[in-house]
Amino acid sequence: MPRVLLIEDDAAVRDGVTLALRRRGHEVAAAASGEDGLDLLPAFRPDIVLLDLMLPGKDGFEVCRHIRADRQLPIIMLTARGDDLDVVLGLEAGADDYIVKPARGEVLEARIRAVLRRTALPADGDAGPAEPGPAPVETYGELAVDRAGLVVSKSGTDLPLAPSEMKLLLFLSATPGQVFSRQQLLEHVWEHSYHGDARLVDACVMRLRTKIEDTPRSPRYVQTVRGFGYRFGPL
Repeated sequence: MPRVLLIEDDAAVRDGVTLALRRRGHEVAAAASGEDGLDLLPAFRPDIVLLDLMLPGKDGFEVCRHIRADRQLPIIMLTARGDDLDVVLGLEAGADDYIVKPARGEVLEARIRAVLRRTALPADGDAGPAEPGPAPVETYGELAVDRAGLVVSKSGTDLPLAPSEMKLLLFLSATPGQVFSRQQLLEHVWEHSYHGDARLVDACVMRLRTKIEDTPRSPRYVQTVRGFGYRFGPL
């Protein structure tokens, strides 16, 4: 089962989430501050981080940026509100998803599994079963996409893509030129089958563009089709 690092200063929430996840077989390490959570990272080696935004001292935004600086570890934000600026800022800081507190154990479990699947499964659309042998590396301009190895490089340099950024790029590049709405991307990339939050998509596109585009405001790879959604290319 995935190892979960929980960083949450509210003792009642921390104890409730820890108990719910341990009942489902997860190994959980819990910290009450951002500093303590970062101290636990090297030794505990979590598979995913559940991160409260409103922490004393080093807040959740700082912690998220710190983790993203040298780790592409999946991060799910925990927030008391789902419709304010905090969510947008957290997503822009590098979080892969968010959960509004309080959340039931089955919701936590479903979101954890959905986020972790993004790191393990290439997004190859409706291509069907993979053929035997290594898949060729796909090249789009200066961008090289290795679906089997989950590695993306630009001009020979590997790019540090977060899980949601990788899954989004793999999904879009599987069918260059095809336009997908934000809701379609939520369903395929984030696995949100309900009418989800388009901010997840927009923030992820913004972060992805800063890494793969020469000029993020004039993207070649991940392009906006106004009134419809996003597409990969044409270059």
